[in-house]
Amino acid sequence: MQFLIRSARVVDTASPLDGQVVDILVENGLIRQLGQNLSVGSDYRIIESDNLHVSPGWVDMRVLAQDPGYEHKEDLTSVCRAAAAGGFTDIAVLPNTQPVIDDKGTLGYVRRMAEGQPVNVHVIAAVTKKAAGDDFTEMLDLHHAGAVAFSDGTHPLQNPDLLLKTLQYLQPINGLLMNRPEEQLLTRFGQMHEGIQSTLLGLKGMPALAEELLVERDLRLLDYVLGARSMEQSETTASNSLGAGPRAPSPLHPVLHFSTLSTARSVELIRQAKAQGMPVSCDVAVHQLVFDDSALSGFDTNLKVNPPFRSSTDVAALWAGLADGTIDAIVSDHSPQDAESKNLEFDQAEFGIIGLETVFAALVTHNQGLPLLQLIEKLTSNPRAILRLPDVTIAEGQSASLTLFDPTATWRYERTLSKSKNSPFLGQSFTGRVVGTVHHGQFKPTT
Repeated sequence: MQFLIRSARVVDTASPLDGQVVDILVENGLIRQLGQNLSVGSDYRIIESDNLHVSPGWVDMRVLAQDPGYEHKEDLTSVCRAAAAGGFTDIAVLPNTQPVIDDKGTLGYVRRMAEGQPVNVHVIAAVTKKAAGDDFTEMLDLHHAGAVAFSDGTHPLQNPDLLLKTLQYLQPINGLLMNRPEEQLLTRFGQMHEGIQSTLLGLKGMPALAEELLVERDLRLLDYVLGARSMEQSETTASNSLGAGPRAPSPLHPVLHFSTLSTARSVELIRQAKAQGMPVSCDVAVHQLVFDDSALSGFDTNLKVNPPFRSSTDVAALWAGLADGTIDAIVSDHSPQDAESKNLEFDQAEFGIIGLETVFAALVTHNQGLPLLQLIEKLTSNPRAILRLPDVTIAEGQSASLTLFDPTATWRYERTLSKSKNSPFLGQSFTGRVVGTVHHGQFKPTT
């Protein structure tokens, strides 16, 4: 397909045209020319819109695709359509399927099903068999089969020895371990954030401490692994709250990634670790930036998530973490649940929200002062670097993997392309609209 994107403002820190309004000529999947008032033949499609912006294609690092095994909730076709509608060109899918993505056969199935989809699907493979937290998977084989990272996904790694050995095992292959921090013995039977609201609503709380303990534990284990590796080179004499001396700052190429942070203390722990130069990164789910625990006063099960919505103080700390670079990426944490899993009493309903189609709109509508360029960075270059994906930039001769959007347009979220409907945003109006994506040589409008 040949087309011309007319008068789009570039949002790309890696491009010399960042901030400029240009025409973009795309031919055979490549950016052939960038400039002003470009002329093309009548056989070219013209793409134009009011206040059009363009960035490298967006990446969602945390998507529960539910395929194989739970296709009645979502499948790879529906999740990819929803992702494209949300402006994403790449998604990373969690291993929590049935069977779990813990061997080359299941990983190969996902990769085959992803062929020809409107987005690239990157597979996060399980650390342990069946994501049960007991026996290791064949991580080296999974790495060579195409896994971009390792995680037990929705199941936090509870065993410290297992996490430590995983960090050691992944070092030779420059592998990435992702973990959602939660001490599950402290959150058993919990329904929402432990605080005044949980007391008023009569719901068992999930304390912030459960997350913070695991963040600190994992950082200490990583420090131990790094210290053991460098012990022959030097002796560490200084210590601090994480048990390590300062290290030289490192580029965004982490060994350990923390998924869906939700508390102020967690953000501060990561901030300290990064100040020491530890190779860590983290993300936040977009809905954690929008809601606090007061939103649950109506017992809407579409607002039941894990980690739970925290206090307004925690929400402010998450935005501050985004602003100063402590939090590297924003994810949808897309978790489809069918009606039978959500239309229940609150304490019986499953956790989870769908969010692929509303990430950008929710961010813009509820933005607490973060510049647009920083928001886009959390959806583009940072997640690519964390997952070791190839760089994408807006330059002549580069592959055209682009997201087109209007940060000022208003729209109403009336329907979803997901098979599941568990979104608290359905029926709401937003500012910030995705116009479409350019990917695999095709332009895919959202409407």
